[in-house]
Amino acid sequence: MILTPLLTLAVAYLLGSLPSGYLAARWLKGVDIRTLGSGSTGATNVLRHVGKGPALVVFLVDVLKGTCAVLLAKELGLNDWWVVAAGLAALAGHIWPLWLGWKGGKAVATGLGMLLGLVPAVGLACFGLFLAVLSLSRIVSLSSVVAAIGLPVLMQLAMPGRTAYLTVALVAMVLVLWRHRSNLQRLAAGQEPRLGDNKAKG
Repeated sequence: MILTPLLTLAVAYLLGSLPSGYLAARWLKGVDIRTLGSGSTGATNVLRHVGKGPALVVFLVDVLKGTCAVLLAKELGLNDWWVVAAGLAALAGHIWPLWLGWKGGKAVATGLGMLLGLVPAVGLACFGLFLAVLSLSRIVSLSSVVAAIGLPVLMQLAMPGRTAYLTVALVAMVLVLWRHRSNLQRLAAGQEPRLGDNKAKG
């Protein structure tokens, strides 16, 4: 029955492509968040240009998109590979949303949600690593990159022998690093802004 897994992937992509950041900025400020700061529709850009409350809501919605996609696949009894594929479909929807001309967020919050759905302990560990780096550096991109790099190690420690889970961890890491390539260039040049700089790029 290939139809059920394929429909699950389609639903997961549509969940991921829900443009929460874009909608928050449009409804509350009347602006297109894609034209501000980094152009990302994620919570960090919303924080800098719309406000803390909307950014928190966007973050939570984006996390839920990843979690719901994975839990749906699990509930349908799909195997590990289809479950992680559903998580990746949600990530793809978030990064390349159908509704916004394929220009979305950087996959961090939705990636966290995917992990919380797959292996909650790994998701929480990555979030803890993110918060630890953020508290020391106040640089969101650096915190996201460090958490992404640590993800495959944490997944291997928590789920040894689950090849599909390690694979999705590696793919998620690559996606996050790729989406942060401009941030990495600024970090290398010592020009990446810290939280509190409202004019910063996210």
